Amino acid sequence: MGEGPLLRPVVPENTEFVLLSFEGPDQYAMAGGLGVRVTELSRALAEAGFRTHLFFIGDPNKPPVEAGGGRLILRRWSQWISRYYPNGVYEGEKQKVYDFSASVPGVVIDEVVAPALREGRTTVVMGEEWHTAGTMSALSDQLHARGLRDQALLLWNANHTMGFENIDFPRLNFTTTITTVSHYMKHTLWIWGINPLVIPNGIPGRLLSPLDEGAVRAVRAAVGGDLMLVKVGRWDPDKRWNMAMHAVARLRSMGLNPRLVCRGGIEPYEGEVLHTARSLGLRVQDVPAPESQDVGGWCAALSGASEADVINLKFFVPEELLRLLYAGADAVLANSGKEPFGIVGLEVMASGGIAVTGATGEEYARAFDNAIVLETDNADEIVTSLAYLQEHPEQAQQMRAAARATAAEYTWARVVELLCRRVQFLATSQSLARAAR
Repeated sequence: MGEGPLLRPVVPENTEFVLLSFEGPDQYAMAGGLGVRVTELSRALAEAGFRTHLFFIGDPNKPPVEAGGGRLILRRWSQWISRYYPNGVYEGEKQKVYDFSASVPGVVIDEVVAPALREGRTTVVMGEEWHTAGTMSALSDQLHARGLRDQALLLWNANHTMGFENIDFPRLNFTTTITTVSHYMKHTLWIWGINPLVIPNGIPGRLLSPLDEGAVRAVRAAVGGDLMLVKVGRWDPDKRWNMAMHAVARLRSMGLNPRLVCRGGIEPYEGEVLHTARSLGLRVQDVPAPESQDVGGWCAALSGASEADVINLKFFVPEELLRLLYAGADAVLANSGKEPFGIVGLEVMASGGIAVTGATGEEYARAFDNAIVLETDNADEIVTSLAYLQEHPEQAQQMRAAARATAAEYTWARVVELLCRRVQFLATSQSLARAAR
C-alpha cells in the first residue's frame, strides 16, 4: 500500500460548490420549501468552509452579486426580466427558464470552474428542480467543448415530481448524476428509468435550541380547549386538510374540546376546506395580524379566537411562533398523502412536538416511537392515535424526547457531511473512468 491516502478528501482547500435554483433567500424568490432548502444548504456549506455560489432568480432591486465578506456568494439572475414581473419568482416563469439556461452555463465556467481549476479546486455544481435541468445539460455540453468536463462534478436534484414532463431525462441522466431527497422519491424515479443517489433534506441547527417554556405555556393557554392541534401547509388536497377537519369533528363527538390552529397559503382550495369544517358543525374564525410580532401580540390574537374550533391564522407566521405552536400542541398534523421528504415533520420534532405524518417520504418517522405515522386517509386513525396518547401521557413525553433526538440527526451540518461522502464517491468514480480511457 502506498503512503498517500486512498481517497482524495473533499475539503474547502480542493472543492468549491455552485447551487443553481429558481428559488432563493430573497422574499421575492422564497415561494416554498425549495427556497428554504437552498438557503439553508448554501449557508451550511459556507459555514463548513466551502466557497459556495448560489445562482437564483433574485429580487430585481437588490445587487446582482452579493458576497458579504463571507464564503457564500449570492448571484441574482434574470433581474432584467424580473423587473417586468414584480409578483415573485414564478411570474414570467418561461422567460426566466430560457434566460437562465442560456446565460448561466457560460458564467459558471468563466467565473467559477476555470478560476477554481487554476487554484487546484474541483467545482461541484448542483441544480435543483426541473427549471435547471436544461441548464445542467447545457453546462455539461459547454464544459465538454472546452475540455473541462472532467474537472467538474454535476448533480441535479429532484425534490418532487412537479415539472417532470418538461425534462429530457435520457439527456439529463447522461450529463449529470441525479439525486433526490428520500428513498420514496428514489423509488418514484425508478418509474422514469432513473436510479438516483439519496441525499436527504435537513433542518438548521438553531431549531434545536431550547424554547422559553413560559412562552410555550402562554401560547397554549391563549389557544384554549383541552386538545390543541396545529396544521401548517399549502391549501392543497395532497395535504389532507379535509381529513384534519373530520378528525377535529370526531374528537368533539367523543366529548373532547379540540382547537385546530391552522395556517395555509393563498390557494383557493381554502374555501372548500373551511366549507367542509362549517358543514361538520365546526366554528371557524380568521385571525388577522397581531398588533405586535412578539409573544404578547401572538397570545392576544390567539385568545381572541379561543372559542373557535378552527383558528385560521391570516398572517405570516415567523419561525419563533411556529416553534412555540409546535411545542405547545398535543399534535401537529403533517398528514400529507404524498410527501417527498416531509420537512415540517422534522421541524416539529426539533421543537419537541409530536408530528402526525404520512407514510411516504417521511423516513425519519417511527410510529409511536418518535411520531404518529398514518397508514390510511381515514380521519379515525388520527382520532384513535390522539385519544391513545391522551390516555398514555407518559408515552407522549417519551415520544417528544425521541423526536428531538431524531431531529438532531438531520441538521444541515450532518447533511453536508453526507454530501461530501457522495461527492467523494463521484469524484473517485470520475477519476477512475478518466484513467481507464
